[in-house]
Amino acid sequence: MRPRHTATLATASVLVALAASACAPQPEAPQDQAAGGKPAKSGAPASCAKDALATKAKGKLTVGTDTPAYAPWFQDDDPANGKGYESAVAYAVGQKLGFAKGDVVWQKVAFNNAFAPGEKSFDFDVNQVSINEDRRKAVDLSSGYYDVRQAVIALKSSKAAKATTLADLKGAKLGAQVGTTSLDVINQQIKPEQQPAVFQKNDLAKAALKNGQVDAIVVDLPTAFYITGAEVPEAKVVGQFETTGGAKEQFGLVLDKGSALTSCVSQAVDALRKDGTLAAIEKQWLSEAAGAPVLK
Repeated sequence: MRPRHTATLATASVLVALAASACAPQPEAPQDQAAGGKPAKSGAPASCAKDALATKAKGKLTVGTDTPAYAPWFQDDDPANGKGYESAVAYAVGQKLGFAKGDVVWQKVAFNNAFAPGEKSFDFDVNQVSINEDRRKAVDLSSGYYDVRQAVIALKSSKAAKATTLADLKGAKLGAQVGTTSLDVINQQIKPEQQPAVFQKNDLAKAALKNGQVDAIVVDLPTAFYITGAEVPEAKVVGQFETTGGAKEQFGLVLDKGSALTSCVSQAVDALRKDGTLAAIEKQWLSEAAGAPVLK
């Protein structure tokens, strides 16, 4: 589920300028912090220069994402417009690899298909895919480009909206999109008494919440703030989940298993984190995703 803002994304040169003044926190060692450790480097080219990269189409960078493409990750269901956090990240990675905006080609790829086994038709996919070892068995994942927090939203009129602890949610009927960390959080942290509802799309989860078919749904925190602020104003962000264990959950770019591009793409992500560009993009597009109480 991916909400929307209306701000205009800066060009690649403005992103660099923004980076100098950005203040959103970003960790300094992304590869080691990502669940599952460092990205695969097998088959990496000796050079990350544009002409040395074995992309799907010569001189082009093919980027996949799901449809519809939701805000704040994308704007107006148009990944190519450069607006939204993940659209901005994709173009910034492309720029680091030497690709102008006009050289980036977008392709529609269903969420679950992005990290399913088999050869991909994209160079990398950007679609809020969390880094974990199970997915690494089928695909390569880059360094983390976003540090993820999960959150619960419920209708203000429901009992679930009054929850202040995980225990308060055990008796609730909960829901989340299939194959997501949101569903894992329900099963592993809340451990509800009822089997959670599973949805193919977050739109279906959102509709179930509005219709009272579930008491609450779990999504990532930026999405939660957008849903409650723009799409389901009768709902509220109940709270967010604290990070468990030593590793932070992160989103990574998806590539073919053993892709020759993995190392270069990860280097580009690392450089964007180090020079402050990721922080600048986060500040621009995800600034509202803050302030939710932590459920323990």
